[in-house]
Amino acid sequence: MKQIRFILPLVAIIAGMASCEKDNATIATTKVATGVYVLNEGSFNNNNTTLTFYNFNTGTASTDFYSSVNSSGLGDTGNDLLVYGGKLYIVMSVSSYVEVADVTTAKSIKKISFKTASNVPRQPRNIVGYKGKVLVSAYDGTVAVIDTTTLEIEKNITVGANPEMMAIYGDKLYVANSGGFNPEYDSTISVVNLTSFTEEKKITVGLNPYSVAADNVGNIYVGCSGNYTAVGPKLVKVSTVTNSVIKSADTAVGKIQFFDGQLFATGGYLGVPYVRALSTTDFSQKSANFITDGTKVTMPYGLNIDANSGDVYITDAKDYKTSGEVFCFDMTGKKKFSFKVTPGINPNTVAFIRQ
Repeated sequence: MKQIRFILPLVAIIAGMASCEKDNATIATTKVATGVYVLNEGSFNNNNTTLTFYNFNTGTASTDFYSSVNSSGLGDTGNDLLVYGGKLYIVMSVSSYVEVADVTTAKSIKKISFKTASNVPRQPRNIVGYKGKVLVSAYDGTVAVIDTTTLEIEKNITVGANPEMMAIYGDKLYVANSGGFNPEYDSTISVVNLTSFTEEKKITVGLNPYSVAADNVGNIYVGCSGNYTAVGPKLVKVSTVTNSVIKSADTAVGKIQFFDGQLFATGGYLGVPYVRALSTTDFSQKSANFITDGTKVTMPYGLNIDANSGDVYITDAKDYKTSGEVFCFDMTGKKKFSFKVTPGINPNTVAFIRQ
């Protein structure tokens, strides 16, 4: 159970490409237009991570986009994706590097290695951008600080065991320390000063913290997975003023996002197969299922919200074996469009492009 987040059943890849619901897509060879990139994680140890680009203007999806541009695949277990400063950053956990590509073409610029001098994989996990730097959590218990001009790792900040997701509020970074590879799980989030790039303190939140989100008034929300047996999952609210937990609820969440005064949360591995809208005050359900028009999403896996439009993107991992799908909903929970990511498996992150 320690590796449940990214060890998925191994299957053969279904060949071919699929488009959105309207038309067949063609692989783009020029600069991309306004749309979204989708990172498809693949299946563990199968080296089948892919990148999809969906074009808003044409309503078509170019699948396996990175490979078509670079004549090579990405590798094993793409865990996170970030568009920042004209570049596309793809975090490859098992292959242990961060791919940096041109955001308009997906053409590779550099692979930043996350292996030690003795070639031991550090396993990068998640990424955020801050003032000309990108910060990458890694399972060796660090957060790497990468300069976006030189594309070099400037510093590795020691945090807790097996850090996962991160969120920024003000000049502080909040890092979920899962301890997922240890005999005992961690139960803290690290508070990192982004002026000195040092860890200031740890806050105890709950067993096996994984997902993190910040609101706009100084609160951090943390989804804790428990130990999958005796200790159940929980969602906690942390005040950045007191650096303490001010609210806790026994509920399972996977990915969480704050937008427009409320939390959106997937059910995670131990929760319901829905995206819920939750009150930030008491975690009560504003809706048991955010989707209001009857659209069926089999297994919500990724969750991203377009800050400009308020559109909610939910990625569907299906059965974790077959190719996934991406759905776009408006804020009322009504479907706007969807598209397949074939041959992509386990789509997990959506990043927005505007040209």
